[in-house]
Amino acid sequence: MRRLWMSLLVVPVIAAAVPTAASASPSAPAARTAPAARTAPAATASALQPGMSGSAVKALQRRLAALKYYPGSIDGNFGTNTLEAVWAFEEVQGLPAHDYVTSAMQRALAHPRAPKVLVPHGGANRVEVSLSREVLVLYHSNQVELISHVSTGGGYYYCSNGGCAYAVTPTGNYRTVVFMPGWVTVPLGEMYNPVFFIGTAFAIHGDTDVPLAPVSHGCVRIPMDIAAFFHKLVKVPGEPVYIR
Repeated sequence: MRRLWMSLLVVPVIAAAVPTAASASPSAPAARTAPAARTAPAATASALQPGMSGSAVKALQRRLAALKYYPGSIDGNFGTNTLEAVWAFEEVQGLPAHDYVTSAMQRALAHPRAPKVLVPHGGANRVEVSLSREVLVLYHSNQVELISHVSTGGGYYYCSNGGCAYAVTPTGNYRTVVFMPGWVTVPLGEMYNPVFFIGTAFAIHGDTDVPLAPVSHGCVRIPMDIAAFFHKLVKVPGEPVYIR
């Protein structure tokens, strides 16, 4: 669909209904206490940040793409896709995440560290999700194919028509089960292009809200631009998914 990923194909499995789901854009649950949003210091006038354009932004996008982050089109425009790639890079490098490119990130771009491998013998092709870093890494032939910022379970207590629970993303070893194309309506709201890894309850899916803080009901939210092609990069069913 985008760059080299356009050639990858997958046959979607379409379901008529989804009985349960642990995440999605919320559809007015009866009670919910979400975590407070993070605040970041203001950027300096010289820092690259959303809304800027030019050769420096294009160089940033090229560098992020070369390192397997996804900044969107290499067009020199600092938009949401580029910002989410910046977040993912900072998370992998162990840097505080900001809404702009810090001097520490500029230095790290020259000498970046690879993502920490969560499951060294988990298979040549696999998905690893780090709850502590809020980052997803996709491996093909034991090589990093994609790194994405995510938002996982927020840990808050919520209630819906199906009952009350804590918003927790379960850790463990799983495999992809089914892909459902487009917007899928579930009891807690909607999810875009979900790739389920526990029945039809927990999925890696796109969402219009993927903030720095973990805020989902338990699923793994990925940015919409990545959700547009993520399902083409993984085997469905059967791709290992490791959550730690």
